Amino acid sequence: MPNRSTEPRRRLFGPRAMSVVSEGSNPANESNGEGPRDDGRRESHQLEHDNPSREKLRDSISTAAIAFRGYDVTNQGRSRELLEHRVYGPVIAETLAEASAIAADSLHRHVNLIEYVKENAPTSIAHFADDVALIVAMEQAQIRVLEHCFDVPVRDAKLTFGYSIGEMSSLILSGVFPMDKLLAVPLEFAADCAELAADTHMGVLFTRGPALPFEEVERLCVQVSALGEGLIGPSAYLSPNTALLLGQGDTLARFEAIMRDALPMKVNLRRNPHHWPPLHTPLVWHKSVPNRTAVKLFETPAETDHPNPPILSCVTGKFAYEGVDPRDTLTRWTDHPQRLWDVIHESLAAGVQTVVHVGPEPKLIHATFSRLSNNINKLLGNKYIHMIGHGVVSSMNRHAWLSRLLSSRTALLRAPFVSHIILEDWLLAQPIDSSGTSILVPAAIESIAVDSDRSNPNPNPTRSNRTSEAEVGGR
Repeated sequence: MPNRSTEPRRRLFGPRAMSVVSEGSNPANESNGEGPRDDGRRESHQLEHDNPSREKLRDSISTAAIAFRGYDVTNQGRSRELLEHRVYGPVIAETLAEASAIAADSLHRHVNLIEYVKENAPTSIAHFADDVALIVAMEQAQIRVLEHCFDVPVRDAKLTFGYSIGEMSSLILSGVFPMDKLLAVPLEFAADCAELAADTHMGVLFTRGPALPFEEVERLCVQVSALGEGLIGPSAYLSPNTALLLGQGDTLARFEAIMRDALPMKVNLRRNPHHWPPLHTPLVWHKSVPNRTAVKLFETPAETDHPNPPILSCVTGKFAYEGVDPRDTLTRWTDHPQRLWDVIHESLAAGVQTVVHVGPEPKLIHATFSRLSNNINKLLGNKYIHMIGHGVVSSMNRHAWLSRLLSSRTALLRAPFVSHIILEDWLLAQPIDSSGTSILVPAAIESIAVDSDRSNPNPNPTRSNRTSEAEVGGR
């Protein structure tokens, strides 16, 4: 009979460790991975949102990862509250106005993201370009508020990464490209991606434990595409046993018909009810998006090949922009699947202690960490993981040689000890006295406030209702 005290350790480093991220969860109930299910049956362990003081956040930024969200079925979050905030509002308005001008120039039409936020406009494929501009703008605006109003040196962070559109924000933050140059790139082909979305369907491919053989999944996608009835391909790998597939027409049904005989384990394919712009898949080849992106980028020289903070790319799953031309990776960003799981693992292996989630209502990255943390606790038991947490796991940060000797997968053990900050919530939770003097407000921001007030004759329009859960699929 095995020694019960050693059994959890043995299982952690066995084959079952590969499924630790998603055991006990059902990714098929998510929109595109941007949020966990919310039907009343919550997981036994949820990540707690940290609410550190501004001094603590400032002092701990060197061990933090700045994580940017991507496109989802809702993209407004608490943007209107930030825009209407007495102190933050001018910074938000200035950034939205800057992004509006960039979008108007790229799309050759009028764009007013300030009004878009005030109206709390619901997400739709018809507004895909506006939502892309809004996401990037609000991510940069939140960072600017953190820097200008709280004096947090965000660029001293340990690393940054972003899912899908969020990678653009990482590149802007790290100084590789300015916003006016980089935001124009996805806007250049946004209308074509929206057009392709009309016939694009999503399926969540997952197992109940074993790891998916991603190479076999890609081979099956090629096999189905070769039938000439439409293209299909993976758009993201969310965990070792979960992938998002995007396909045209009935290609998902064709894939499902052959997958159970072709793959060496039981697999499930659940359909998502929404239509999705098919970024990160071969479907964008129909509009020559990679080639057009390459031309656009090679007319736009990078400002540095030493990003600060360093960037983990979801294109490669690794640090990808240091000492190389970033434009090749960005071109592959258009039609290569997002390797989110690899980025999550790499961030833990790098010793990240805090993740600052940036953007309107960020869900996907936070949900991935939450499932991972939850299942590590289930696998080892709360008492066991917290017992080793104060010994083995914490010492890994102090003894780099020990980390190198152990299997790289031991980095997963750090997940339950990582703090998480939802930046928009943190900003709106900070106390402000009646005069607003408890938050640093530079003179430059005060002048923006004056200009904003002059240009806004109706500063308090009636707030439109937020898109209901039923309208976005009951998430």
